[in-house]
Amino acid sequence: MESILLGIPLPSIFVAQTEDGKWELVDGLQRVSTILQLQGELIDDSGQRLAPLALEGTDYLPSLEGKTWEHADKKRALSEAQRLDIKRAKIDIKIIKRDSSPQAKYDLFHRLNSYGTALTPQELRSSLLVAVSSEFFTQLENMATYPSFVECVSLSERLVEERFDLELVTRFLILHNWPNEKLNLTSLRDLPKVLDDAIVRLAIDGRSSHRQLAKVFEDTFDLISASGGQQIFRRWDNQKGDFTGSFLLSAFEIFGLGVGYHLANHQRVRPNLVQASKDVWTMPKMQAGYATGRSTEARLIEFVPLGRKVTEG
Repeated sequence: MESILLGIPLPSIFVAQTEDGKWELVDGLQRVSTILQLQGELIDDSGQRLAPLALEGTDYLPSLEGKTWEHADKKRALSEAQRLDIKRAKIDIKIIKRDSSPQAKYDLFHRLNSYGTALTPQELRSSLLVAVSSEFFTQLENMATYPSFVECVSLSERLVEERFDLELVTRFLILHNWPNEKLNLTSLRDLPKVLDDAIVRLAIDGRSSHRQLAKVFEDTFDLISASGGQQIFRRWDNQKGDFTGSFLLSAFEIFGLGVGYHLANHQRVRPNLVQASKDVWTMPKMQAGYATGRSTEARLIEFVPLGRKVTEG
């Protein structure tokens, strides 16, 4: 709501158009839900209307604290001008038609991405997935909100808004059991496209494999949550004797994918992941600047095998 009231453009919302012309929301659920709940119009899965949203103050608009859409006490309600600003705000909607082929859908979104604000690879991927299998996309959304996963990665609000949580879920599903013989630059070249192709194949693979993957995902982050939680995905500073900074993708690639690999293959996992993390961050090659100038693909072909080794029980 802060962005709307400050006049900052919102990211695009994606919908998939079904054969009968209806729209299914692909990406932008959080934004749409916030607007509807603020106005008291959001309905849950059981058909019940949720309580209207009370806003929180922000750095730029601290006066929003506790404000609702309407209230008997005018001091606790948004002003008429603020409500009009919200009603008149423009939201860009991109539509993908379900009767297009998967490749045609993805090509379409690449073309759309060349106009206006560039879309992230995950935004493009989400749009394609919901058109291929909205049921599978819902499962990915559920994984992204799985409590142990949310607690372990502890992403900022901005990263969640950009759907980096879905990006991490996708990377886990595709890469945790990636064949050892394909851990090379040739097989992983252009990683976004590798992930796109693999996740679409997975989406049409069938419910049985989906259930198995969901179990490995949940078991992985339940185990990490019980063995150090978000510390495992932060950097160990040996001089300070503590884990420092915020979530690191490299730590996710080492420990998240490593633990997932062993669970997927019914192998034992090292019980002390905190010590495993300390061991990794005290390696000479993991000192400051360890990832400088390296491509994502080059990092993966080193960190994925490392993760499988240091998390082995």
